[in-house]
Amino acid sequence: METKIFAHRGARWCRPENTLASFQQALREKADGIELDVHLSKDNELIVIHDETVNRTTNAKGFVHDLTLSQLKTLDAGCNFKLQASSPLLTFIQRFRSLLIKKVYTHEKIPTLGEVLDFLEANNFTGCLNIEVKTDHIHYPDIETILSEEMVQRELSFTYLYSSFNFRSLELLHELEPTVDLAYLTYNNQNEIERGLEADFITALHPKKSYALSKHFEPSRKPLRVWTVNAERDIKKLLTKNVAAIITDYPEKARRIRKQCQK
Repeated sequence: METKIFAHRGARWCRPENTLASFQQALREKADGIELDVHLSKDNELIVIHDETVNRTTNAKGFVHDLTLSQLKTLDAGCNFKLQASSPLLTFIQRFRSLLIKKVYTHEKIPTLGEVLDFLEANNFTGCLNIEVKTDHIHYPDIETILSEEMVQRELSFTYLYSSFNFRSLELLHELEPTVDLAYLTYNNQNEIERGLEADFITALHPKKSYALSKHFEPSRKPLRVWTVNAERDIKKLLTKNVAAIITDYPEKARRIRKQCQK
C-alpha cells in the first residue's frame, strides 16, 4: 500500500490556509488528498476556516457563527499569512518571500464549501477530499445534515471522507450516509483510539503524529492517516510504518521524500 499525501488546509506552508489559493497550490504540488475544515455561519452556510473565530486568520474578530456569509466575505483571509520556514538557514529568505506573498494574497476571501467543491471540479481533482467537521468545541445545530445534503447532491470527480474529533457528529453522518468513509480524529488518548477501533461505522483513525511515532505504536486494523507531519525524519519514519496517509503542510516535500524512499 502506498502512503498517500494529504495537503493540510491546502499547501499552507506557502499560501493562506483554507483558501482557494492554498488549495490551488496543493493541486500544483500534486497532493493525493486535500484536508479542510468546515463551520457554520450565522445564516447556516458551510464556511471553510479552521478556527471557531476569525481572529487568527483575518483582519477582524468574532465567532464564525455570529457572522453571516456576506459579513464573512468582507474579511481579508490573507492579511495575517506568514510563510513557514522549511529550515533555519532559510528563515531570513522566507521572511522576505513571506512579505511578497502576503502582498499578493491580501484580500483573499474565506471560501464556502460549495466554492471549494466547484473549484476542485473545475480543476479536475481526482484525489480525496478530507472534510473535517469542526464540532469539537461548538456543535452547530444540524451541521451534519446541511453538510451531507451539500455533498450527496453532487456528482464529483473525486472521493471524499468526513473526519471529526466529535464522535457524535460521525454517528450522525453515518446515519445520513451509511457508506461514507468516516475518520475519528484523536490525540494520544488510548481510550479514544480504542473507541475508534471498536466502532463498526468508523472506517479510519486520524491520530496525532506523536501517537504514530511512539515506540509503543502497533499497526492498526483500520487505516491511519496521521497529522500533522512536516519534518523530513518524521515523514520517513511514517512511510516505513506503512500508514494510509500523511497529512502535511508540505505536500510536494512529502511526495519527494516518498519517491526517494520507494527507490
